[in-house]
Amino acid sequence: MRKPILLAAAALLLFALALMAAGVGLPEYSHRLHPVALRGASGLPGAWLFNLGAFLLPGACLVLFGRDLRAALGDARWGARIGMTLIQLSALAFALQGALPLDLEHPDAGASRLHALVWALWWIAFVPGALLLGVFARRGAGFAAACLLAAGLMPVLAVLAPVDGWVGLEQRLAFALWLGWWLLAAKVFSRISASSAGSRPPAGR
Repeated sequence: MRKPILLAAAALLLFALALMAAGVGLPEYSHRLHPVALRGASGLPGAWLFNLGAFLLPGACLVLFGRDLRAALGDARWGARIGMTLIQLSALAFALQGALPLDLEHPDAGASRLHALVWALWWIAFVPGALLLGVFARRGAGFAAACLLAAGLMPVLAVLAPVDGWVGLEQRLAFALWLGWWLLAAKVFSRISASSAGSRPPAGR
């Protein structure tokens, strides 16, 4: 399970690097004031490159991670399997935010509505998915508490808190929370899988 840790870390690093480079070619872009996806809106300089680094590649890494995480669950209970499906859906929706960028010229048109739809799906799928994994995956009290905390904070940071001039900052905290959960999940499942593998009896005995 070393690969999932690398995939989760790569997703977090790619997202952070994309945000750090967001001001290139667009110095008026503000991390405190503007939503993340605004930098990738169609027509802006380097929008496709930003969407690739901020959404598409990190999302693809986590979709692959989710496949390995599902395998690590083994014969887990139905709740864990459903939770994992929702978590994978959240990762796919995150990636699609880059494939379906905002349209600044037509903010209420189809392209912007599709982006809003996958953005909503991103956090709506994550909340019950994290809760189900925390309850049914049997990965310890610490992981269960982290799942509960992440699921509780996600709608607050993504929807309820971003008002007035702080929408950019709070949305970035929501993304950081989400990516941090994936990294924690990679460490938890990797540690337990390694421990299980080390406890198996030698072949032929």
